[in-house]
Amino acid sequence: MIEKLHAATEAVIELDQALVRRSASLPRSKADRALKSLSRAANHGVLWFAVAGLLAVRKGPTRRAAARGVVAIAGTSPTVNLAMKLLLPRRRPAAELMPPRRRLSSPPTSSSFPSGHAASAAAFTTAVAMESPLVGAAIAPLAAAVAYSRVHTGVHWGSDVVAGAAVGTGIALATRRWWPVHPDEPAEVRPDVEAAALDEGRGLLVLVNPNSGIDGEDPSEQVRSVWPNARIVNPKEGMDLIEQIDKEISDSVDEVKALGVAGGDGSVAAMASVAARKKLPLAVIPAGTLNHFARDIGVEGILDVDDAVREGHAVGVDLATVKVDGQPKRWFINTASLGGYPDMVSLREKWQGKWGKWPAAAVALVRVLHQAQPLEVRINGKKHKVWLLFVGNGPYRPRGFAPTRRPRLDDGLLDIRYVRADIKWSRMRFVASALAGALHRSRTYVQQERPNLVVEVLGPAVAIATDGEVGPEGNRFRFAAHEAALHAYREEHGRNNLT
Repeated sequence: MIEKLHAATEAVIELDQALVRRSASLPRSKADRALKSLSRAANHGVLWFAVAGLLAVRKGPTRRAAARGVVAIAGTSPTVNLAMKLLLPRRRPAAELMPPRRRLSSPPTSSSFPSGHAASAAAFTTAVAMESPLVGAAIAPLAAAVAYSRVHTGVHWGSDVVAGAAVGTGIALATRRWWPVHPDEPAEVRPDVEAAALDEGRGLLVLVNPNSGIDGEDPSEQVRSVWPNARIVNPKEGMDLIEQIDKEISDSVDEVKALGVAGGDGSVAAMASVAARKKLPLAVIPAGTLNHFARDIGVEGILDVDDAVREGHAVGVDLATVKVDGQPKRWFINTASLGGYPDMVSLREKWQGKWGKWPAAAVALVRVLHQAQPLEVRINGKKHKVWLLFVGNGPYRPRGFAPTRRPRLDDGLLDIRYVRADIKWSRMRFVASALAGALHRSRTYVQQERPNLVVEVLGPAVAIATDGEVGPEGNRFRFAAHEAALHAYREEHGRNNLT
């Protein structure tokens, strides 16, 4: 066995040397300067971060691809540069083997094995291809050129590049354990239902939030151009949004036959609560930063709902409510939470632009759990201590600590998750399980799906957060799922295979 391993090693060394000699013998060309520049551009992942920035400009698969690519590099770089290079030292090729025109002005001095450039290139490209195969195929030649540039400039052996690419590919594929790849499809909803058919928006009351989104663009003009007969209102400062819409409806001279909203999830949640209560169909125009609800019901922009509004096509979508100490129902379209979960989401969204989604989520989780105080609660009559509690409108996926998508909005269920605080070393055990992708085996993490939930806080009143907005404080929270409570405009069933 040892002899076979020695022979294989000798064969790899000979092949490495032959490849370097062959590369060194190539005639002078414009590729020499281009490959040197490309190799330098990829230092510290700068090239890939720039590509990620370009991909992130557009919402959808390319933005998710950029985020996964950055996360893959974040896992690959320390693995290769801080671990493997120290454990597996190897001399780099002698500078004299390459013509002077090929050599880098500041050649690296760390271990040659494996190639960090090749590892990052492979990690980023593989991760991007997992979310968007076409984009992955488009940048694959660039990644291959970066990997070869390390041999062409004489700073790596061929086997360094192959090993680095293998490590990067493996780490990118491993991200699926924490962050499953989901098809770019909307959630399942109730079958098509009839709704008011409105010509050019006549009878449509649309709330436009000019402060939504990250680009600073007011969507009012777009709404007016598509629905010139719609009545457009903006949020009034200092006035509750739901109360404002109720008043706008009652004061309207013409009959309001449907509602519309152009804004983020907070604005959508307010309009959805009014639409559900008054049994009016709702046209959702994603104009916020995240637009989780619009994405999940299959709406990417105003043109996706224009035909549906004209023809009167809608689908039934489940909503959820929470009653706080017997107060009127508070509707929510995405999530509600008690404890430290709202802080964790806020920190994750604040940091994910710098570090990527999953590293930001992990750091935010550790920070919130470190600072949190456990809540003594009764959950459906059973006493518990919890660090945080999450309730989703519909089952979210993945089943870990940072759910992002919903495959269904038609089963009348709540997604209930909480972290127990009544187990020894619960926070440490929870974080370890989350980082290992093994929460489904952890006793500290509980996930259930049921149509209703009652949570009683045994201590000082606490505030609830719904759809990113902090709500009232209370001690008794009664959650419930409501089947097909909202009729949302969307293209006819079967068109574009949305359901």
